[in-house]
Amino acid sequence: MIELKGITKTYFLGGQQVEALSSVDLRIEKGEFVSIMGPSGSGKSTLMNIIGCLDRPTGGAYMLNGIRVEEMDDNGLAAVRNRNIGFVFQSFNLLARQTALENVELPLLYAGVEGTARIAAEALREVGLLNRMGHRPNELSGGQRQRVAIARAIVMKPPIILCDEPTGNLDSRTGREVMELFKDLHVKGSTLVVVTHDNEIAAHSERVITLKDGKVLSGSA
Repeated sequence: MIELKGITKTYFLGGQQVEALSSVDLRIEKGEFVSIMGPSGSGKSTLMNIIGCLDRPTGGAYMLNGIRVEEMDDNGLAAVRNRNIGFVFQSFNLLARQTALENVELPLLYAGVEGTARIAAEALREVGLLNRMGHRPNELSGGQRQRVAIARAIVMKPPIILCDEPTGNLDSRTGREVMELFKDLHVKGSTLVVVTHDNEIAAHSERVITLKDGKVLSGSA
């Protein structure tokens, strides 16, 4: 479960204080599929970074699966993140010189897991890409690269998948295929949080959280 209470985030840009998030209250239950929407500058990415333990809030409380995380140091945040969260990004973030299989193996190697090739191959099978496991990213289509990124996100079997504009670099048909894959993961029990600007993509989720000027306008609980 994800629970944020009174979350604020303040930056200083050019000597000016900018409040990216203002008193955000948000609760996402285990197994939910939610989308976060809002205009550019609304705080979507900042909220995603805090939920994903990539950044700390300036104020407020954050509970992730019963763990109080907002005051943890970098090592503590990394440990919580690696156990609980898989990430899927718009730009795929794949290593160009590594094969699909090797890219998916990376979280396993970082965690010191044995039998990485077998586990990574199973993750690629789950996203329908086992027959491309020996290909490098430049030998794959955009949709296939995103499937590799999804396999990498799920290979450690994290309970939460965070997706930042996961269809932003894909055509409409491929984007729909990727969203169907996310729906399959949701049916299998994953909690999914998708940041998107696309109403058609958000329509795949169970609940839409709308942000504007760092505040939640609707869908907070």
